[in-house]
Formats: sequence, structure tokens, C-alpha cells
Amino acid sequence: MTDTIDVLLSEDVINSRIRELAAQIDADYAGESVTLLCTLKGAVFFACELAKRITIPVFMDFIQTASYEGTKSTGKVSMKLDISAEEVFGKNIIIIEDVIDTGRTLSLVKDMILAKNPASVKVASLLDKHECRVVPFEGDYIGFPIGDEFVVGYGLDVDQKYRNLPYIGVIR
Repeated sequence: MTDTIDVLLSEDVINSRIRELAAQIDADYAGESVTLLCTLKGAVFFACELAKRITIPVFMDFIQTASYEGTKSTGKVSMKLDISAEEVFGKNIIIIEDVIDTGRTLSLVKDMILAKNPASVKVASLLDKHECRVVPFEGDYIGFPIGDEFVVGYGLDVDQKYRNLPYIGVIR
């Protein structure tokens, strides 16, 4: 059986919005540098495209969390790959996420990074499912607000499938 995927956000629309976010980051951090802290695996596509468009000095690092099984959040967040305090201390950190939904994961990750004494911490997310929040959380750089649909493509997956789609789509 083959899944039917309806395009929600085209590659051109996504690329245009990423250029806008990069320009906003450039303006906010003019004369400084930023470290993009990419959450693996889903945010890699977004992080790379964003990094290519930011003109101030950019450094990249990675963390990995787990909170999903298939298409459902488990309600529990585990850290699979962490970053040391030395790699964060005194730096402008922008946590890069694919989608903010319940807010649990990013709330935990942001608190964890803040405990390592960075100069600043902000969050950039390609997608925001605000209606799904179970804990209060707001991102700083949001690509697109979307509804409570399970989406794939542009790094987002279902059981590791569909990450490589150049657009964001909804499985029907």
C-alpha cells in the first residue's frame, strides 16, 4: 500500500520563508556569531538551509531527543545526544527544531541549555503546532504555523520514511 501525500508547503514557499528567517537572525545578531544547535534528525534539513542563508558567523552543533513512537508523542522526553557546557558557555545559541507541538521537548531542551550559561538562547522552528501545546512555550523564529496534522517531508518522517521529500506534506 502506498501512502497519499498532499503538499501543504511547497519547496519554493519553504525556501522563501527560510531566507526571511535568516535575514531576521542576521539583524538580531549583527556583529556577533551564533551557534545553531540542531535537534537530530528532523531539523537537519531546516538547519542546513538556514545556515546557508545566514551571513553572520555560524557554528553548528547537534543534540538528539526522543519523544515520538510512530505518529504519536509518548509524553516523555529522553536525551539521546547531549552537548557539553563548554560548547555552550557564553555563546549565542539558537536551538533549531523541525516542529513545536506539545512544547515538552523544547521546554526541557531550552532549560538544559540555559543551565550551561550561554550568552543567549532562542528557538527557531520550521513549523509550529500551537494548538497542541500542553506546556507553555513560544518559539522565537517560526517558519509556519500549522494545524494538528501529522506532516512529513523536509526532514520530518514517519518511522524514518519521507524525510527526503523536498516539500512538507500531509499523509492521507
